[in-house]
Amino acid sequence: MPTDESKTDTGYETALNEHYGVSGLGNELLDALEAAGKDVDALTRDDIASVDEFHIRGLEATREVADLAEVEDHSRVLDVGCGIGGPARTLASEFGCDVVGLDIVEEYCRAATLFTDRVGLTEKVRFQHGNALDLPFEDEEFDVVWFEHALPNIEATEVAIEEAGRVLRPGGTLALYEICAGPGGEPVFPVPWASDASLSHLDPPDRLREIVLDCGCDETVWKDVTGPSLEWFENVVESMQSRAADAPPPLGLNLLMGAETPNKAANVVQNLKEERIAVVQGVYERGSYPL
Repeated sequence: MPTDESKTDTGYETALNEHYGVSGLGNELLDALEAAGKDVDALTRDDIASVDEFHIRGLEATREVADLAEVEDHSRVLDVGCGIGGPARTLASEFGCDVVGLDIVEEYCRAATLFTDRVGLTEKVRFQHGNALDLPFEDEEFDVVWFEHALPNIEATEVAIEEAGRVLRPGGTLALYEICAGPGGEPVFPVPWASDASLSHLDPPDRLREIVLDCGCDETVWKDVTGPSLEWFENVVESMQSRAADAPPPLGLNLLMGAETPNKAANVVQNLKEERIAVVQGVYERGSYPL
């Protein structure tokens, strides 16, 4: 288990927690769910679906990547950058996996644990605070390592992928659903993953593929899904703009993104349209040779 402190930056970790870590997030979400008429003492995954998956195209994309990766029943999965746990709960409940979710944001880990308990999945899913650059797990511990929109906040992509390969068994699967740098120039900020460039670290698609291949993985799937991502976010922005001014706050990802949600969503649309960012899915198999 690695202990190299040079891999991690506590100042950067603090900045990420300040960007994402709304104090008391779990209780805030419970209050919003209750205000929307949900029975918070008997929640289902459907009840929390609108806030559960903090990435482009939500639950649809998680299912899509799991199908592409051919995730099998009883697979042991590590979800790196798990957020409040939506994809981990999906993999457990719909694909029969045993999942460990890891996130650098402590408040996300607390909220993820709370909601996993509320929907009755604690025997299949657990969450742990930790850093993708220094994974607190033994070598070859997982069948699948899963990244969904985690890499934009990771400056040292090579280290994160090396760590993923280390904890992945030979023949295991690395699944990626990530935002990459596009050819159209630097992104317009703020965006959901960063208020400014200091927290945003996007690799071009070809560079990301090169990093994974150099770590001893073989590519089985690579898809550019920028088109459907743009369509989805355009619908999000249209829905926001069509809401009456006196309407109550929606029960959605605005609860995670805060007051800047409309601006962040509009900027994502602009970035996608102007090819400042791209969205990709990739599936890789870890080779049996040493990393």
